Amino acid sequence: MIVFGLSNLLQPLEDAMTWLLEQFHYNLHLPWAWAIVATTIVVRIALVPLTVRQIHSMQSMQRHAPEMKEIQRKYKGDRQKLNEELMKFYKEKNINPASSCLPLLAQFPIFIGLFYTLRAFAKNPPAGDLSWLHFVPSIAEKANSHWSGYVLLVVYVTSQLASTYFMSGSMQQSQRILMMFLPFAFIPFILHFPAGLVLYWMTTNLWTVGQGLITRRLIPKVTPPAKTGPKRSSRTPPKEERVEDSAQPAPAAAAAPAQPAGPPRKVKRKKKARR
Repeated sequence: MIVFGLSNLLQPLEDAMTWLLEQFHYNLHLPWAWAIVATTIVVRIALVPLTVRQIHSMQSMQRHAPEMKEIQRKYKGDRQKLNEELMKFYKEKNINPASSCLPLLAQFPIFIGLFYTLRAFAKNPPAGDLSWLHFVPSIAEKANSHWSGYVLLVVYVTSQLASTYFMSGSMQQSQRILMMFLPFAFIPFILHFPAGLVLYWMTTNLWTVGQGLITRRLIPKVTPPAKTGPKRSSRTPPKEERVEDSAQPAPAAAAAPAQPAGPPRKVKRKKKARR
């Protein structure tokens, strides 16, 4: 009963994705596999405004990273107070931490709709060629049904790592390591996905890589403000000592030896002998 209700709930997503693929296939005469690639490009173009917000959010996070680290250090022992202060700080600086997740969340309905569409193609193949570049026999079959599916998985993992590298500039080191590990953790599940879904994911990652390259060239990287003040070394005294030293008056210059009082001394000159 629950599965039936879920199918009815997701049916509009499947119908919308099937209609979009049919527009590319029947009207533009693209093969079904290339219709998936074209759909991916259209979806990513539509998500450009969200991507711009994501980039601005990442830049803002980088700009205020020292201040956020100071808040985390100050309220390290109080988790509730830490969350309250961070939310207050985000509101003051107009930062939306969820902006980095918006493009991914927006693609989730597309992913679900394409999954059900390809599953329907596997049960009732439509008219037309379901292969891709004569390399993948059928985009509706599971990725592990042919050796070409494993090649797609290698390209998917590589492109996913590259896209994570370009889009994780504001992440902490632990989060970045987790994001780098996730593609490998997803492999056992992706093996049972239709090959066309892996093609969609791979195209999305390649778009993200190209987008990251353009972003790095056009948008300058935001660096946190440099710390002002003199540089300290091992010979620099502590601040307290410098303050005490500056408060003390400078020692007076050594006085010159006193000259004895009295009339000036006459100096006799020797007369030169005449020749």
